[in-house]
Amino acid sequence: QVQLVESGGGSVQAGASLRLSCAASVRTFNNLCMAWFRQAPGKEREFVAHIIWGPGRIYYADSVKGRFTISRDNAKGTVYLQMNSLKPEDTAVYYCAARYGSVTGYANSASYNYWGQGTQVTVSS
Repeated sequence: QVQLVESGGGSVQAGASLRLSCAASVRTFNNLCMAWFRQAPGKEREFVAHIIWGPGRIYYADSVKGRFTISRDNAKGTVYLQMNSLKPEDTAVYYCAARYGSVTGYANSASYNYWGQGTQVTVSS
């Protein structure tokens, strides 16, 4: 069983930065593919970023490319999402997700077995 706990959300003004963290309570964190999704009110959950267990293979949604950076610290069992140049349209609940396996379907929320409780990010104009 994998438990994920997000932190780092908050309310900021447009142009500001936030860093989200997701701590995984699992011994085999190195084998996990990790991702961030977000869900705005009245909208479907959407893919934000994905990172596999090793070097390379990082993917971003077009809407965040160049502004957000996903990274992971395997020693700490934690994945991060550095969010810069935030926009009001980034307002959403951000969820950390995890799965074992390949990168196939990395942008599909149904591909992930484990989810955190979510952390709210609010960006005002």
